[in-house]
Amino acid sequence: MPQTPAVQDYLKAIYHLRQLTGKVGTTQLARHLSVAPASATDMVKKLAEANLVEHRPYRGIDLTEMGEREALRVIRHHRLIETFLAEVLEVPWDRVHEEAERLEHVISEDLEQRMDRLLGYPSTDPHGAPIPSADLRIRLPENVEPLSRFAESVTSWPCAATVVQVSDHDPALLRTYATLGVRPAVEFDLLDSGGRALTLQVGNATEPVQLARDAADYVLVRPKQHAATRSSTV
Repeated sequence: MPQTPAVQDYLKAIYHLRQLTGKVGTTQLARHLSVAPASATDMVKKLAEANLVEHRPYRGIDLTEMGEREALRVIRHHRLIETFLAEVLEVPWDRVHEEAERLEHVISEDLEQRMDRLLGYPSTDPHGAPIPSADLRIRLPENVEPLSRFAESVTSWPCAATVVQVSDHDPALLRTYATLGVRPAVEFDLLDSGGRALTLQVGNATEPVQLARDAADYVLVRPKQHAATRSSTV
């Protein structure tokens, strides 16, 4: 089956949704890709025929070994492009995702390797997401959880944590995070979680900041005592 942009988008979407929910259905996949459910069902059948996915009734869609390798390949392209745009071309981090969505389908393996070497073989993209290695291994962060869930578990104040990753799905949210100083590798103290916003003391800032609870859903953090990662390969 030709690795068209549509095929790559489906494989990448299945990979991401599986990481978030553990089980992927055609309705969920259609909603994620903004396509009609019938279109998603038809494509999943074609992917299954090409041995890129397995689809079993009531058990959802999963990637085969070949499908996962293809998903990781396009994810590697995407995240290296984002890093190149941000670090070399100084494109703002709220704009690199959209650009990478277009370029990930046309970049050659040679150009990908050259970007990787120029960037010093980065392990994460500008938003903290892990970049698959050249042999398609990916180091997934461990002991992390959404900031909103972390805030619900806190019993004493202040409580320290480190930002590990922020979602790049919404440019407006990325601009909010940047304004507040909420970026990967930044340490903060959670001062209060009452009401509709969380109160954070971020990095070396002189004043606390307020982050809406719904925005906190898309920030992955690690409590200060944890620092492990785990390796995944196919």
